[in-house]
Amino acid sequence: MTETAQGRLVAGVDEAGRGCLAGPVAAGAVILPEIYELPGLTDSKKLTPAKREALAPAIKAQALAWAVAFVWPGEIDRINILQATFAAMAKALAHLRLFPGLACIDGNKIIPEAYLGLLAGRLRQECVIGGDASVPAISAASILAKTARDRLLDLYDRRHPGYGFAAHKGYGVAVHLDALRRLGPCSIHRLTFRGVLPDKTPRQLGLPGL
Repeated sequence: MTETAQGRLVAGVDEAGRGCLAGPVAAGAVILPEIYELPGLTDSKKLTPAKREALAPAIKAQALAWAVAFVWPGEIDRINILQATFAAMAKALAHLRLFPGLACIDGNKIIPEAYLGLLAGRLRQECVIGGDASVPAISAASILAKTARDRLLDLYDRRHPGYGFAAHKGYGVAVHLDALRRLGPCSIHRLTFRGVLPDKTPRQLGLPGL
């Protein structure tokens, strides 16, 4: 898919951190020019941290427009992770300095109109399964969302020592679950996610993708 479609600017949109037990969900939106030089551009999950960190400033420098937005744990707990992901994506699109005629959303769902605010009714959307690996603008959005969120979790690691946020970025790995059993949740944990609180109440599963 080209970065312009029938004269319209195309924004790629993707999220990071949907399946985490702690921290916000992040969404990136990127409009790339028709010609750019971003060697190795692909799904952020397929790149090393060093490669993502090298690509992120290059994406920002070459993009026609880009934005990253967050939705925080309290809101995730209140409206659920799927709705929070839609909200983060809509916020990222709303903060682009150029209006895209088309938004390509990674996954199998588009953003509900209720989240789009002034963009509702004006923005055409397409969902693209596997778009983070096949649509360059979505790949770029995934990298910006991932790197921004990772840097934030590095800061939280210093604010909340003992959980290992800098290493696992809030995902439910064994060392994180062990820390939760020892320390209990901190202020950035998603309290409605399974594994955060020591009870058997049915809780959200932060499954990847849309």
